[in-house]
Amino acid sequence: MKKSKKALPIVLASALAATPFVAVPQAYAVEKLDVSADNDGAGKESDYDIKFTLEEDLSSGDTITVDFDDDFDVDDKISKKDISGIDVKKVEVDDNEVIITVDEDFDSGDKISFTIKSGITNPDDKGTYDVSVETENESSDTDEVEIKKSSSSSSSKSKNDYSVTLSSKAAGEKVSLKLGKISLSGSDELETNSTITVTFPEKGMLPSSIDEDDVKVNGTTAKSVSISGSSVDIKIPSGADSDDYITLEFDKSAGIENPSSGDKYVFKVKYDGTTYESDEFEITKNGSSNSSASDSFTVNLSDPGAGARTSYTFDADFGSKELKEDGELILEFPSSDMVPGILTASDFLLNGKSAKKATAIGNKIALVAPTGFKATSKVKVEVTYGAWISNPKSAGSYTLKATVSGRTLESKSFSIGGSSVNPTPTNPTNPTNPVPVPNTTTNNSTATIALTQNALGKQTGVNVAIKGLGVGLQKQRDFVEIVFPVGYKVPAYIAPANISVNGVGANFVAVRGQNVLIYPSQDIPAATNANVVINPAANIVNPAVKNTYSISVFTSEERGLLFARAVGVGMPSPQTKPVTPTPQQPQQPSTVIPTNSASFKVNTANFTLHGKTYPLSVAPYIADGNTTMVPAQFFKEALALTTQWNNTNVAVISGTKVVKFTVGSKTAKVGKTEVQLPTPVVLKNGMPMIPIRTVTDNLGYKVGWDAKTSSVFVHK
Repeated sequence: MKKSKKALPIVLASALAATPFVAVPQAYAVEKLDVSADNDGAGKESDYDIKFTLEEDLSSGDTITVDFDDDFDVDDKISKKDISGIDVKKVEVDDNEVIITVDEDFDSGDKISFTIKSGITNPDDKGTYDVSVETENESSDTDEVEIKKSSSSSSSKSKNDYSVTLSSKAAGEKVSLKLGKISLSGSDELETNSTITVTFPEKGMLPSSIDEDDVKVNGTTAKSVSISGSSVDIKIPSGADSDDYITLEFDKSAGIENPSSGDKYVFKVKYDGTTYESDEFEITKNGSSNSSASDSFTVNLSDPGAGARTSYTFDADFGSKELKEDGELILEFPSSDMVPGILTASDFLLNGKSAKKATAIGNKIALVAPTGFKATSKVKVEVTYGAWISNPKSAGSYTLKATVSGRTLESKSFSIGGSSVNPTPTNPTNPTNPVPVPNTTTNNSTATIALTQNALGKQTGVNVAIKGLGVGLQKQRDFVEIVFPVGYKVPAYIAPANISVNGVGANFVAVRGQNVLIYPSQDIPAATNANVVINPAANIVNPAVKNTYSISVFTSEERGLLFARAVGVGMPSPQTKPVTPTPQQPQQPSTVIPTNSASFKVNTANFTLHGKTYPLSVAPYIADGNTTMVPAQFFKEALALTTQWNNTNVAVISGTKVVKFTVGSKTAKVGKTEVQLPTPVVLKNGMPMIPIRTVTDNLGYKVGWDAKTSSVFVHK
């Protein structure tokens, strides 16, 4: 029962008859059409594999039309999710025609292979039926499909079982997976761009997507990978072309998980109309993992206490992936508050050598292998105590992830002990220094704590005036600890430039919950004052509820509370009498400069922050008459932005936003977006000079001009 050919419309036929043919254009048709059914039983719903070769190019937006004989039942609800093997923009059904608009480009001579995975029901009677295929640029070719009287299962299923190798057989565990070796039936061979479909026992085993780098066909990275329901379509790479077998490997980083319940399962692999079923494998509900050493690693911590500053050390084996010179290793910690915003590359060791670069974005740290690093899949990672990584603030079990060249390994669970970091005032501990003898003559009865802003829910500065220390503090080692009560919002990271001790910027600032630890840059002797100034730019936010709150002060060298003071939030501020200008001296408008501003003068090699002046290696200047250029150093030291530079590149980072510059170029990148610069980045005395507005405008900073001092000021 073959389908009759459709007649040309009368108008078109008449027009053609009346048109003189000067030359006969060359006609192109699809070649080597092969149509096969997954189930050839009469009246059975079946997948249909379509293969053919192009004579003409096929571009994205062009169509492929599959025309089934009238005796087939074609569901008009077939959609692009039902088409696997090619990229599809949309699918339409017109009677028994399935019209597929492709979303990729093909060249003349390419072999097209795809599957219509649902919506086609075979004719009710046995016999031979036509299926025709044409493209927008080529006429149709027809293949015959033989439908049998009845068939309870696919006649094309192979009995050639194959092995399933999992890195673990424990229920619910993330695993690496290997299927095969599968010997292809008959004279079948793999063809580049054809599709292998793997049907998993359960849909829940699959993530939402899988990167092609995580899947190998016969040892070669897959050309593409797509997921539909419980099936994964893998496009065959050129490296596997003409092989007469299939071996599939899924890295652990692909995100495949074992079924959540213990039972016996099988995989199905379909290629060229034949389905190959695996050996049965068992998942154990409470089974032990048989992961290989390369799939997980053990983390060693110098201090496992909740919220404690600690070192991290582990050995990881990335298998087929190698870390090479200038390659990147990414560490992923359980939470972003464990990672300080500013890192020093020398605090991270890769096989005993300091990392070339260390960059923090959220809970991830990207480490670049140093020059001369020997390529290896086995990497010992040491995050030293000086990196200022802290443990999670709550006790429990955690894991760490490490990624090289797209392969992600997850550590074995490590335990964080002790109680959670308490947001209420707590005495700081002194684990290494001997217990000091406090100076009992020190009197902090007149010590004060004042807010620069007492409005509800607003950022505020905090001024702490310590009248005397019982025990002196050693620079860069000891700290003053200020504890904010519940209700205050304290950020996970505060830049040292936003806090000063006795007028000098802090050496380092650590945040643990509601506790802010401030390490001074200078020694502070016993019985002397210590004035701590936290600027509003530190982003400490007042409570949203009107009340009186107690802020406490400790030091690392003294037991017990140094002093605490109550501050009113939401209370009316003391009123000051306004100054009325005299007629002889009329009041002049003046520029209001925020207290958190950093300022500089053109052609002067320094900047001012919180009343103190700091040197710049190159003076800011005006380029092309209207573009202010500043050294990359300014963004790091004056604005406390993570800034990295060399003689070629510059990166300025704020949170997850990155602005990248190239020396000599008028193009910069904000994230993935290219922006044009008013003037190129230039190198002066080894320092890249940057158009300031490109950074400030894209990272949320404001730039102003103070005519009184002829200074430019920058603030958040």
